[in-house]
Amino acid sequence: MSNPGKVSLSAIAAFVVGISLQATAPVVHAQGPRPNVYCASNDNRFARCPVAWRDAQLIQQKSQVSCVRGQTWGFDRGSIWVDRGCRAEFADARGGGWGRPPGGGGAVQIRCESSGNSYRMCPANIGRGGGVRIVRQLSSASCRQGDSWGWQPNGIWVNRGCRADFVVDRRY
Repeated sequence: MSNPGKVSLSAIAAFVVGISLQATAPVVHAQGPRPNVYCASNDNRFARCPVAWRDAQLIQQKSQVSCVRGQTWGFDRGSIWVDRGCRAEFADARGGGWGRPPGGGGAVQIRCESSGNSYRMCPANIGRGGGVRIVRQLSSASCRQGDSWGWQPNGIWVNRGCRADFVVDRRY
């Protein structure tokens, strides 16, 4: 006969394992032809988010910690891995998921921040025919294109304390 007031050690272990698996599971955002995946290194711990892709690209960084491919995030064995506090949204690098809003278009929003007035490059696949514009300035420091922010085909750069949300239009 079991005691209803007693909780077994195996029940507690199963609960803890279930919670930890749930915490590292990817969050899928249905955007574009293939869904994007949110993957997070919580408490600076290594995490994997399985995907059915051959490669991944960072769409939008969600953490204050820089997400740098090969250092704080990467792709191998059918999964995205993140570490040391990197939290970001990812898309299939080959499938064109690229954060497009439902119904088409090639726009995606990216937050890029210069901390300590230093230069920072935020990866984004803009391409040669694309464009970038600020949709919301977050800093009291000036954000002037060509001076404290700009873009290249592979990303947006910020400097001198500029912090802003940008819209990237890849123009398909």
